[in-house]
Amino acid sequence: MSDANVTVKLVKSVNGRLKNHKACVHGLGLRKIGQSVDVKGTPENWGMINKVRYMLEVGE
Repeated sequence: MSDANVTVKLVKSVNGRLKNHKACVHGLGLRKIGQSVDVKGTPENWGMINKVRYMLEVGE
């Protein structure tokens, strides 16, 4: 896990998900399905990505 940027895309809805999973998606800067953002590959961001990986597509 490096500090290089990681592209994250939201592919599933946050409706009906656990409150802390919604918070992780929001914390990554994602709002709508299909939206992509670049985030730094810090351990904190990787923790959020891994928690909600089932809703995301992750690219380097």
